[in-house]
Amino acid sequence: IASDGQVFVKFGRIVAKHCLDKRCSAELLCAAEQTHTISSQLGIVARVKAVTAESKSSSELLVSNAQNLIQAVLHVLKAAEAACIKGLRQPPPDSEDEEVAAFCMQWRKSLLWHRAKESFNSDRDELGLRKTRARAEPTLTAMVQQEQSPQTTNTPKHPKPIKGYTMTGSHL
Repeated sequence: IASDGQVFVKFGRIVAKHCLDKRCSAELLCAAEQTHTISSQLGIVARVKAVTAESKSSSELLVSNAQNLIQAVLHVLKAAEAACIKGLRQPPPDSEDEEVAAFCMQWRKSLLWHRAKESFNSDRDELGLRKTRARAEPTLTAMVQQEQSPQTTNTPKHPKPIKGYTMTGSHL
């Protein structure tokens, strides 16, 4: 779990590097750094627990750190969503950065498609406001979860884009 946290740290740093908005980039870097710290801490606690006697307090500490890491990863993904909405610079071709940007663009297109469909919903309430459907907007978290194959619980090296999505211009 601790090493999987480092995958999201790398993802966050790549998105932050290419983000057009300085505040979003700073928030994402902060979230990635927090995730890095918690991931490292979890790795240390896990190694210590592996060589020491079983105790309730060490198990509780391990679970608490794992929960903190999950929350930190979710913060990275939310900050990455904000960065993607603001836009990303074109990364170098044939790089890992390009794959990450393509993954983000795929999510952004999915979000914009969802919002466009919702905007055409003609159902109105008594005040004339458009009713939204029960379907939630797509999130990066959901896309990362979809990347997980049923046979493995390991996080991919980095989120993978679906073939057919490529970077165009400086807009994602």
